[in-house]
Amino acid sequence: MSLEDIERRLRILEDVDEIKRLKARYCAYCDDHYDADGIASLFVEDAIWDGGIRGRAEGRDGIRNFFVNAPNRLPFAVHMVMNPIIEVNGDTATGIWYLFQPCTYADGDRAVWGSARYDEEYVRVDGVWMFKNLKLTSNFWTPFDQGWVEAQFV
Repeated sequence: MSLEDIERRLRILEDVDEIKRLKARYCAYCDDHYDADGIASLFVEDAIWDGGIRGRAEGRDGIRNFFVNAPNRLPFAVHMVMNPIIEVNGDTATGIWYLFQPCTYADGDRAVWGSARYDEEYVRVDGVWMFKNLKLTSNFWTPFDQGWVEAQFV
């Protein structure tokens, strides 16, 4: 294996690690009462956040505005993401993650379990990985006491 091959492989490993940290920061900001400024800072200016049944926001300002009201809908959330599949191609990358999330719906003060899949696109800007597109596809959002068999979506 050549030195160039080793450097290329190392660069990809470092990129994957940086993207994992980007995702961890996103989850931490969400779990910190949906810190809208923090969340928005992780996205490029023309990004799209598409939550499917949760809503959609375009552009960094649109994403910030969307998350300003999120604590009013979800006053408590713990984003647990797992099973990342990250593919790096130079200064762009894609990622798939699974989400399992206990949370509280403000409407009715209900404890809820959630499960979804994230499909994401990333871009490196000035040496920093950022979200370009984030799409959330929900599997279920169910009352804690009923489970996804009795009530898949609430």
